[in-house]
Amino acid sequence: MRDAGLAVRDVSDLTGFPEMMDGRVKTLHPMVHGGLLAVRDDPAHAAAMETHGIGAIDLVVVNLYPFETTVARGADRATIIENIDIGGPSMVRSAAKNHAYVTIVTDPADYSALLAELEETGGATRLEFRRLMAARAFAATAAYDAMISQWFAFADQRELFPEMLSVNGRRVAELRYGENPHQRAALYLPVGPHGKGIAQAEQLQGKELSYNNYADADAALELAAEFKGQAPAVIIVKHANPCGVARRGSLLEAWREALACDSVSAFGGIVAVNVPLDGATAQAICEIFTEVVVAPEADDAARTIFSAKKNLRLLVTGDPPDPRRGGLALKPITGGLLVQSRDSAAIGASDLKVVTRRAPTEQELKDCLFAWTVARHVKSNAIVYARDGVTAGIGAGQMNRRDSSRVAAMKAAEAAEKHGWPEPRTVGSAVASDAFFPFADGLLAAAEAGATAVIQPGGSIRDDEVIAAADAAGLAMVFTGMRHFRH
Repeated sequence: MRDAGLAVRDVSDLTGFPEMMDGRVKTLHPMVHGGLLAVRDDPAHAAAMETHGIGAIDLVVVNLYPFETTVARGADRATIIENIDIGGPSMVRSAAKNHAYVTIVTDPADYSALLAELEETGGATRLEFRRLMAARAFAATAAYDAMISQWFAFADQRELFPEMLSVNGRRVAELRYGENPHQRAALYLPVGPHGKGIAQAEQLQGKELSYNNYADADAALELAAEFKGQAPAVIIVKHANPCGVARRGSLLEAWREALACDSVSAFGGIVAVNVPLDGATAQAICEIFTEVVVAPEADDAARTIFSAKKNLRLLVTGDPPDPRRGGLALKPITGGLLVQSRDSAAIGASDLKVVTRRAPTEQELKDCLFAWTVARHVKSNAIVYARDGVTAGIGAGQMNRRDSSRVAAMKAAEAAEKHGWPEPRTVGSAVASDAFFPFADGLLAAAEAGATAVIQPGGSIRDDEVIAAADAAGLAMVFTGMRHFRH
């Protein structure tokens, strides 16, 4: 400010005390807070100001210590502690409380609004403006304290579920509406260090994303991330459930195979891919109505092709998120909030336990693991048939596992009829169940559909009955010891 040629008075000149203790004690003084908190038209306050020589402070502009960036750059504990601002939030709160007389600004984005207000009023501010700035100031200090609270709880104390959970976010967009037109909705980003995902994706084209678009695109990206660094994969999602997943040598081939699984449900769906999108695949996607396409990147040809589809939203995310990342998942319920750790655990071939007389072949084992990967992203009760890296049928959200098996098989039969295949792709497939089969009926329905291998958690009191049914049907079955309910 001095370099800009402004007349500046040091705080130490105002208070009569030097800045001390490495700057920890500087503004915490009656000369400062008296000037901020005094009720100007209260005679007793005015007398106290005159007696002690306290001058009124009309405008406070504060940038808090960079706690967030200090944590993000991996600073040591002592440095992090020193970047917890004390005097700044105190002045912010004092000024915001006394907004009847004092203007508080905490965000550089509001500087232009402040300048405009001062110009319009001849150097003063209106109460309406001060009230708005006070509201933003308390939100800023609340978010700042929440970041500090989170760091102490999760990073410093290693508490998964602290006694007091601080949750905060910054609104980045108001959406057209929520799940339904009569509901209102907005998008918030976490304040403080956090992972990146669909909320940070760059929208290259298309109309505004809706609440449902965000939810479905998130589900698609989470499943696409499972195939990070693998062969090209395409995921088609409808109403937060995958309706077709395929992994192939080229993205175009993967698209065709994923679409073939359930082309009826794919209409108006969300598409996610795990590798940069090319023009040929973009052209094929445009052959059906698609709401959103999510990709790590898109080449010039793909962008040009999509540009002709004004309503199609193209989102590029950069490197997909880590599917094994930690963190908490929050779910509001009436009168409370359920909190759990993310379902980031995974199993590999070495974790499987063969429980039938026949062990799966190498190909059946690959199909089992592929189906299992997809099943963990399908709403419970989830059943997924897969063969050769392609989903053959998906049964989602049924009230019992037998019906999920039948729904998935029915979809596979419809696909075979539509494409003129000699038999449904469930024949010779592996079937994954997100939780154990409580009875043998669901497994028998899968056997009737032609599945030859089964992957499921196990753990039912009727496991012996289910295993016996699998042996009788000539199935190979493996237990994971881990379930993946998704409500």
